[in-house]
Amino acid sequence: MSSRVFPSPLFLGFDHLEQILERAAKSAADGYPPYNIEQLGGSHLRITLAVAGFGMGDLHITTENHQLVIKGRQTEEMEGRVFLHRGIAARQFQRSFVLAEGIEVEGAWLDKGLLHIDLARPRAESRARTIKIGKMGELGRTGELGRTGELGRAGGE
Repeated sequence: MSSRVFPSPLFLGFDHLEQILERAAKSAADGYPPYNIEQLGGSHLRITLAVAGFGMGDLHITTENHQLVIKGRQTEEMEGRVFLHRGIAARQFQRSFVLAEGIEVEGAWLDKGLLHIDLARPRAESRARTIKIGKMGELGRTGELGRTGELGRAGGE
């Protein structure tokens, strides 16, 4: 018995989705910092994280392999400070969001302890193309594309 999410042979090339789902499950386990995700119009999103006590220099935002990663690390200035009670911990965090293909980060800003990150989802264009059916031996051994970018003879004719 297979433990794959998409066990059907009709789902070709979806192996990467299993990896994305695994990453999403791992990042959902930690609840700090709390966040909101808002829908702004049809194709825009905003992620807002509560990052009280963090300055702009303490926060880093990166995207890699369809993953948005927000890291926070506070720098403590302990010199000359004596705490009678310390209830506000200077902690670090890493929050990750898996992004669908095509989602772009438009910008980010920090305001009153909230980090806002705006995302845009470009409209998907319908793509259709006709695939030429050739005779055996017209394609290269691996079915490579010809020079024109169309699937056809290996020489691009």
